[in-house]
Amino acid sequence: MTAEIRTLCDVFLFAAASGKTDLLTSKVGGRWTPISAGDFGYTVRALSLGLNALGVQPGERVAIVSENRPEWAMADYSILCAGAWTVPIYPTLPAAQIAPLLKDSGAKAVFVSKLEQLGKILQIKAQCPALDHVILVEGSPPAEPGHTTFHAVVDRGRPTLEMSPGVFEQRAGRVKSEDVATIIYTSGTTGDSKGAMLTHGNLVSNVKSSLQVMPITGDAVGLSFLPLSHVFERTLDYAYLYRGASIAYAESVEKLKDNFLEVAPHCFALVPRVYEKVYGRIQDRVQAGSGLKRRLFHWAVRAGKERLAYEERGEKVPASLARKARLADKLVFARIRSVLGSRFRFAFSGAAPLSRDLAEFFLGAGVTIYEGYGLTETSPVIAVNGPGRLKLGTVGRPIPGVEVRIANDGEILTRGPHVMKGYYNKPEATAEAIDAENWFHTGDIGHLDSDGFLVITDRKKDLIVLAGGKKAAPQPIENELKKSPFIELPIVLGDRHKFLAAVIVPNFERLREHVTSADWKVDWDRLDADPKIRLLFQREIDAYNVEKPHHEQIRAFAILSTDLTIEDGSITPTLKVKRRVLESRYRDLIESMYRAAEKAHVA
Repeated sequence: MTAEIRTLCDVFLFAAASGKTDLLTSKVGGRWTPISAGDFGYTVRALSLGLNALGVQPGERVAIVSENRPEWAMADYSILCAGAWTVPIYPTLPAAQIAPLLKDSGAKAVFVSKLEQLGKILQIKAQCPALDHVILVEGSPPAEPGHTTFHAVVDRGRPTLEMSPGVFEQRAGRVKSEDVATIIYTSGTTGDSKGAMLTHGNLVSNVKSSLQVMPITGDAVGLSFLPLSHVFERTLDYAYLYRGASIAYAESVEKLKDNFLEVAPHCFALVPRVYEKVYGRIQDRVQAGSGLKRRLFHWAVRAGKERLAYEERGEKVPASLARKARLADKLVFARIRSVLGSRFRFAFSGAAPLSRDLAEFFLGAGVTIYEGYGLTETSPVIAVNGPGRLKLGTVGRPIPGVEVRIANDGEILTRGPHVMKGYYNKPEATAEAIDAENWFHTGDIGHLDSDGFLVITDRKKDLIVLAGGKKAAPQPIENELKKSPFIELPIVLGDRHKFLAAVIVPNFERLREHVTSADWKVDWDRLDADPKIRLLFQREIDAYNVEKPHHEQIRAFAILSTDLTIEDGSITPTLKVKRRVLESRYRDLIESMYRAAEKAHVA
């Protein structure tokens, strides 16, 4: 059956016919409310025919500006089955950043989740001449032409669905694997966003190949938490339905802890920064405990890492260590895993590098995390770790059907059915990214180890070349600095300078606790100028610098007094730092930091 699936329309038809009573679940009015496969199938069919009635034609674009919820998936499949292209847009983006995406894509209609998102569209609608229809999922739209509700569009499609039930299947059946399914705009950490055109074949081939490695089964419930606007979660949700699994939609990052316990998912995906926050909370609880509890925790962590080292080498764990690891699990790790719910099996990590130390901790604690690697332009998975093929410090082997080679300058190239059709309206950018032999140039630096596992070093554009010619990759250094309890987010700089420096976003919660316990008086708006605060962070920097090569040492730093946010444009919706934006915004601070360090002969 699954061998016949060629398009995402086929994925929908399979899921709708699965007979599941809880195919999709979300919290409505404070209660988790399931949607059966039958109801899902009916709604998508009627909604798709309703879009046809609004005038949406094959090849036209329809945007979605919404948080993760069942209606996101329903809107997506209804668009795809109409032969149109889905344009996902992050709901966290301000109106000014949404407008260029709607305008560039020429979106004819847009689904918006709530009145908050509707308000953004109303601000910019005049800038989007192709936008004829705004479809509101929850709430009442303005009583004006061009505004309607999700349910009203469903109702428009009902008569055709009930009188001519074969019409939907005919239209969905006309969609080919080579047809474009979606335009996904890249997060743009180094420049303007580009719209990657992914075909049905791109995404279906990626789902099929990934599932040869990822152990998702039909009895699983996957928790959908990362934005569906990002290709990582979206392809994972396609994989869930391809396998016949169920999807539960998390409420928010603030409710994630509660949702784990309420849903008890078997699997989910997170980005490294969320795993870092989880680890930080665990450390906070440990530090707040008694000396005995702290010693017990650190003993358990050592036991877990020792066991993991044997398993990673493929060697049998000695009986004495196995007994110690079982005891550590009973006394410490079982409690950690319990916060993920009673049915947890494994998790995925992607969108940014997961530090080896963090992976070791979670794997040692029995929290299996499979790290993968890919890009929007590659649908997204290029490589992923999985059962029986997991190697710490790597992103796994390339998945079946995906070619990977390393260019002479170390850049990772990939070729195969997962590579996008091109960038929408950007032929020059497409030609720059995909060469004459169809190799896609990822912009990442890495290598394949002797066992065929892919190791990522850094973004090619982010590599720092010091004035003396030495090169430094910022990501591994930043991951090391994050081990400090006081450093939330370090941004390592130094291109064309004599030495490296760091702009630091503190862990404000930990810092406030420390300031309170030490009874310091601090001006929170001028942290970088406070001698006591600077001495505290200097000690953290000094701890990092020990035994590091001279060109990888941090010789100057500045402390920010505010966090970075999606709203201020300094980080992407997947929590990646926009380095160029930061360097421009804090140019004066960075220059004065370097001047002061050079005067003090730090280098």
